[in-house]
Amino acid sequence: MKRKAFITGITGQDGSYLAELLLEKDYEVYGMIRRSSSFNTARIDHIFNEVELVFGDLSDGSSLNQLMRTIRPDEVYNLGAQSHVRVSFDIPEYTSDVTGMGTLRLLDAIREEGVQCRFYEAGSSEMFGQVRETPQTEETPFHPRSPYGVAKVYGYWITRNYREAYGMYAVNGILFNHESPRRGPTFVTRKITRALGAILRGEQDVLKLGNLDAKRDWGYAPDYMKGAWRMLQAPEPEDYVLATGETHSVRDFLDEAFGYVGLDWKDYVVFDERYLRPAEVDLLVGDYTKAREKLGWEPTVRFQELVRIMVDHDRERQRTEEHYV
Repeated sequence: MKRKAFITGITGQDGSYLAELLLEKDYEVYGMIRRSSSFNTARIDHIFNEVELVFGDLSDGSSLNQLMRTIRPDEVYNLGAQSHVRVSFDIPEYTSDVTGMGTLRLLDAIREEGVQCRFYEAGSSEMFGQVRETPQTEETPFHPRSPYGVAKVYGYWITRNYREAYGMYAVNGILFNHESPRRGPTFVTRKITRALGAILRGEQDVLKLGNLDAKRDWGYAPDYMKGAWRMLQAPEPEDYVLATGETHSVRDFLDEAFGYVGLDWKDYVVFDERYLRPAEVDLLVGDYTKAREKLGWEPTVRFQELVRIMVDHDRERQRTEEHYV
């Protein structure tokens, strides 16, 4: 019997890489998608016929109960969310409902339907926010600085609560920023590499950005999905930080990306205050010692290679090619 995996957010960056990984491991993969007037399946089109897509929504508890009752998966990966930090300030109620309460609805559907599965909650380094210590570990206190971060803290604690209250195998992956050519175009790393590709093709002259001094721990998304899978294979449910242990500023990313193709980013980048957050997170860097020691997990792609992977993809992307949203 094949193991069944259920993924929310399967059409996103992480969901698409996780689906590929699980298919390679001979899982039967179910992915939840929302009903809309147009499909957003570009990231999984190459495996479209290998996964089972089902309609549901993290804001609709009845749909989650129905899916858990009929699929009865062995593993559940909750990757679905309104995940853009800046946008969460514009739509805080929606972000809280889907990103925070959505986790509760999914956990409760599993509990109510008596599904014996292992549950993974996609936590975020944004939960640390105004950091109390550097680097950040599984024991670092949270101080979120956005509606998204606050919602993720709720998701983290409700996951731990269901583990402790009901004995569920439920874990939090506290993942630091992870990027790839499948990253959405509104996230700063992909915004930079897509603009650079357009500049090289003569399609764009200016790149508008906000805070260039924010520092992040950037890793490679496929690495992090391997870590998420390993968390659900461990003997006991525990929470883990996944990170690279390095921090770089947006300015560093620009230096690396534009320098790689022989350009000076200062000739193209202009400041736009619209991209500033009302409350900024200045510095994030994670300590993945626990994941290394207990899961045998380590990042395989470091900062320079990550930037170059993304630049190489976007310099080849044709203007008419469908992009990920």
